Amino acid sequence: MVATVDAPPRGERTLPPTAPVVRRRRKPTRAGRIDWSGYLFLIPWYGGMLLTIIPFGASLYLAFTDYNLLNAPVFVGFENFAEMLSDPRVGQSLIVTFVYTFVSVPLSLVAALGVAMALNQGLRGLSFYRAIYYLPSLLGSSVAIVMLWRELFGTRGVVNTALGWLGIDGPAWVSDPDTALSVLIMLNIWTFGSPMVIFLAALRQVPAMYYEAAAVDGATKWWQFRYITVPLISPIIFFNLVLSIIGSLQTFTQGYVMSNGSGGPAGSTLFFNLNLYIEGFGRFNMGYASALAWLLLLIIAALTAVNFIAQKHWVFYEDAEER
Repeated sequence: MVATVDAPPRGERTLPPTAPVVRRRRKPTRAGRIDWSGYLFLIPWYGGMLLTIIPFGASLYLAFTDYNLLNAPVFVGFENFAEMLSDPRVGQSLIVTFVYTFVSVPLSLVAALGVAMALNQGLRGLSFYRAIYYLPSLLGSSVAIVMLWRELFGTRGVVNTALGWLGIDGPAWVSDPDTALSVLIMLNIWTFGSPMVIFLAALRQVPAMYYEAAAVDGATKWWQFRYITVPLISPIIFFNLVLSIIGSLQTFTQGYVMSNGSGGPAGSTLFFNLNLYIEGFGRFNMGYASALAWLLLLIIAALTAVNFIAQKHWVFYEDAEER
């Protein structure tokens, strides 16, 4: 039997069979693309970070050993950490470091913010003044500046000479245990240029309409500063605070140069990092010095964590509700 196909009625058009639909992949839009060029620039940084794992792990191992740089390290467990509890130099160095940090950091940030607000008033030659105030932060931790600072506050230095003109008998700033640390605190306050530049950039981003609206409502300058300036730049305050605390806890050069490496007079400039250096490279207690380094790391991590927890109560973010 031959199969027959019915022909379409006269007057109707036949349609060709539909072809399969081929869907083309859309090219990702510019907004959805991943820009890998940024990761290429990060490769050296990641490479350096990976290389630090070796000394990082070595110091952790040495912290549990008795090692004097000459003989092979001997594992002693937690003896180095237990020795810290009875070492008076550790307690003295912690006191000096904490006093230096918790006194100089707030004063430095206040000075930096005050100068930044003054420079933000449309002052002519802003770039010149910004560079002048920023310069000490580049030189403050250098050996030459610390030596110059020591000469300024020497027994017959410029400071005591100026006080003598006023009929004031100045103290022996550097050699007196009661004033030696104060000299270094003043040096740290003097180097406020780095946070000042960051504060200045933040102040220039605060919209002027907020101040105009507050002035119309009768708000004084203080109220504008308290309820507009501080909340809007609080993330920058927090940023400078964390970096300043971390940097102050690691202070070494100032104390070493001011005391000729001894931490004197009477341990008044014995910073924790300086004590660590003396133990490792002065007394060759490298295992004990490694344990001190890990203690400092834990202290910095703990204070940083406290700052991040506390910032939830005083740092204002404009997109906080979206989060």
